Amino acid sequence: MSAGAGLRLAVTTLTVLPVRGGRVDRESARWAMSLAAVVGAALGAALGGILWVMRELHAPPLVAAAVTVAAAALLTRGMHLDGLADTVDALGSYRRGAAALEIMKKPDIGPFGVAAIALTLLIQTASLGSISPWALIAAFAAGRLAITVACRRGVPAARPEGLGALVAGTVPIPVAAGAAIIVTVAAAAATPDRPWQGPAAVFVALLAVVLLLRHSVRRFGGITGDVLGASVELATTLALVGLSLR
Repeated sequence: MSAGAGLRLAVTTLTVLPVRGGRVDRESARWAMSLAAVVGAALGAALGGILWVMRELHAPPLVAAAVTVAAAALLTRGMHLDGLADTVDALGSYRRGAAALEIMKKPDIGPFGVAAIALTLLIQTASLGSISPWALIAAFAAGRLAITVACRRGVPAARPEGLGALVAGTVPIPVAAGAAIIVTVAAAAATPDRPWQGPAAVFVALLAVVLLLRHSVRRFGGITGDVLGASVELATTLALVGLSLR
């Protein structure tokens, strides 16, 4: 079934879990990108469990948060952070088109990329010090929902090959909108004392992703796998910040 192949593709693409791969084509990619938020929620649940255990062991809040953020990087192979660094390096170069894409392909990381990774990890760690495991689930679901939004129809690929070319434009707009509504509404459960806060955090995160995508299309001609990674980290970080506010 395409849905099963898509779910396996989503898990193998977004996590380190050793799930047996299946068919890889545009149809399975459509399902994978549509189900990205589900994988994000599962990942958030695992990380929420780690955060809860660290707190039950009376670890200092900063230690518990840092261990959880480190676990997130390990469980995702750090690929979204790598995409963030490459995207920021390309955007920071002020180059366009092929010249910018060439910078993204280089194996090294420039000063913009290093700063982006360092600041992202710092902000995520600081945010985790004051949120609940349920809020962590909401933030990681929102982070992977960014992939669904980025792969909606109408957003082109920057290259004719690579991950971006495989997944770009595969998600029907109603599916992307439906996933966004579900995650946004469900986020209210993460902040029961202020039920508006969770949805507001997700909304702001997705708005930032849409703006990043528009800028990427102007500068690169479309999306790449690196842009998807940057979208994930941007949405996750902003959602965590929004959920941590008191």
